[in-house]
Amino acid sequence: MTWHGQLHLNYTCDGERTIALDRHHGPLRVLQRLYPEGPGVCHHVLVHPPGGIAGGDVLDMHVQMAQGCHALITTPGATRFYKSQGDEAVQSLHARLSPGARLEWLPLETLAYRGCRAVNRMRFDLAPGAEMMGWDVLALGLPAAGEHFDDPAFAHGRFTQEIHLPGTWLERGTVAAHDATLLDSPLGWDGRRVMATLWWASGAPASLAQREALLQDARELQADSPLASHSGSTSPNAQVVVLRVLAERVEPAMALLSAVWARWRHTAWGMAPCPPRVWRT
Repeated sequence: MTWHGQLHLNYTCDGERTIALDRHHGPLRVLQRLYPEGPGVCHHVLVHPPGGIAGGDVLDMHVQMAQGCHALITTPGATRFYKSQGDEAVQSLHARLSPGARLEWLPLETLAYRGCRAVNRMRFDLAPGAEMMGWDVLALGLPAAGEHFDDPAFAHGRFTQEIHLPGTWLERGTVAAHDATLLDSPLGWDGRRVMATLWWASGAPASLAQREALLQDARELQADSPLASHSGSTSPNAQVVVLRVLAERVEPAMALLSAVWARWRHTAWGMAPCPPRVWRT
């Protein structure tokens, strides 16, 4: 049996309050809507009750944000792509931000089980004046449990990732279980099995001073991290700043991303960090 789930989130403003209408079909829905920072920022917790995504499953998310809205979207646990007998499992997100909207896309880690055939697509359309922060943490296999993504018995496994900000940044690539060069080379994953990415993006060019301030934040925190030798930050163009991390485990990568996100929130938006409560449970 395969699952096909759809979720539509439509954010609008009612005075100073960000409100959201959600519609779902299948096993993908909103668990909670919270306002720990007051009415201006809507925190949404998304859940997929089956607990994982198997071959043939398709999860499709659409986010529409009206002018001036601010939403933080997260999950209560890891997204799990299970072993497949042949069919691909697909998760896609398409978010559209109107001028002045802010989005924080902060799901917990994605686990790619050995033998999975998975596709994870994200597209963010930002109008001029819109801004976002997002992260993605991908862990290959379950090394702590002795289940390695590159196990020769599961050489058919692969994970395709796409992060797309049209006209600004496009990242698309496939990690194949049999590709030892990519997984183990110092020019690739260098034997690590966790890759984490954090980005800040704007729908219009940001000033050089603003981008340099964000880069300085990231580099200061990288220097103090145990992942200093396997992390880097850059601004490939005037609308995006990116931090990239390789790690052996999820926890230190997530710790660095969380610290930089908190600093960026203050630098870019003058806001104190407000980690979602589900991250602490």
